[in-house]
Amino acid sequence: MYKILKAEKLADKIYLMDVEAPRVARHCEPGQFVIVKMDEKGERIPLTICDYDREAGTITIVFQEVGASTIKMSQLKAGDAFRDFTGPLGCPSEFISEDPESLKKKKILFVAGGVGAAPVYPQVKWMKEHGIDVDVIVGSKTKDMLILESEMEAVAGNYYPCTDDGTYGHAGMVTTKIEKLVEEGNKYDVCVAIGPMIMMKFVCLLTKKLEIPTIVSMNPIMVDGTGMCGACRLHVGDEIKFACVDGPEFDGHLVNFDEAMKRQQMYKTQEGRAMLKLQEGDTHHGGCGHCGGDE
Repeated sequence: MYKILKAEKLADKIYLMDVEAPRVARHCEPGQFVIVKMDEKGERIPLTICDYDREAGTITIVFQEVGASTIKMSQLKAGDAFRDFTGPLGCPSEFISEDPESLKKKKILFVAGGVGAAPVYPQVKWMKEHGIDVDVIVGSKTKDMLILESEMEAVAGNYYPCTDDGTYGHAGMVTTKIEKLVEEGNKYDVCVAIGPMIMMKFVCLLTKKLEIPTIVSMNPIMVDGTGMCGACRLHVGDEIKFACVDGPEFDGHLVNFDEAMKRQQMYKTQEGRAMLKLQEGDTHHGGCGHCGGDE
């Protein structure tokens, strides 16, 4: 069992947990992910590592309530435990294998959307620890939905919050902030964009036009996390890749986002059935035409 040492609500439907997992903490790197399972019959949930403390033996995860499993997970408290906590999985960020001195010569931009701030944070923190200042744009619908703001400000060279409703920071989408920074004379050598699939798609359309190489994380389409189910299969250029074993990070200008977004819809029916079961328990016996209980 993997004990939860801290459980905190960051924003509406967004939660942070510190989990005791010494072996994972010893070996993980920015960009990698874990798979958590609440009980023997629980769903396997892939989550990108938000932070880690090798000495304390802890891993920090951030997740959003999306379906039945994440709603149940949000009800866990400090002192509770996960049955399984598997990792680190996936490939680390390419940056950590590069010479820090060569990275210092590059101007790097990180763009996070919503919960995407969580996987961006350990990469920016790694940069800071190696003396590399980077620009960070974090976007959300409203100020209340911005997460890890103080942590991100502490490690970013320049921090630019954006809100869709214009109540805080830059008013508008992260793409308009990228355009503004470039217009102001910033010349970026590389961009890392992590967030909702649609956000990453439009960031890549813009950076391709601006000729800024861009890395994206395809964590949103992962299911099994070990390459066995094929749910995260996607086209990267002319090649077939699996997000969980070949990624989760890829060249964003080569990713077929339209195909990937269709893959996100594959399990909507199963998710709906699980939600009905969670909400109505044994009182729901079919007849709705959606859950399959009357088949």
